Amino acid sequence: MHDSLARWRTEGRVIAFCPETAAGLPTPRPPAEITHGRDGAAVLDGSGRVCEVSGHDVSAPFLTGAYLMLDLARRHNSRLALLMDGSPSCGSSFIYDGRFTGSRHIGQGVTAALLRRNGITVYSPAQFSSLEAVMG
Repeated sequence: MHDSLARWRTEGRVIAFCPETAAGLPTPRPPAEITHGRDGAAVLDGSGRVCEVSGHDVSAPFLTGAYLMLDLARRHNSRLALLMDGSPSCGSSFIYDGRFTGSRHIGQGVTAALLRRNGITVYSPAQFSSLEAVMG
């Protein structure tokens, strides 16, 4: 992605982690979105769901993955996270609206919402220059 990211990785300042894979979801996996135009905060609060395109509710593994990532961040005293936008886990500024039409809306995924609730600053790739300014 960026030379800075490679340098941070070499310096041991980056932890690669996929909450969905860590929670046992397969790769590749069926498309999943947070339904009814809700977001990750709603899933955390129990008023939203993450469903696959088939309608199968996969909220539980998305929640598990989010909490696994929070635990990892805490163990490493992480204060910052770089997460991929659009994902029902990692979206930090936009996610898909749950209709599986490619329509997006402003919102965050389950993991992004949980990390933010716990004081971790979340960046998307579009905000990489801001992350570089903080990380050096």
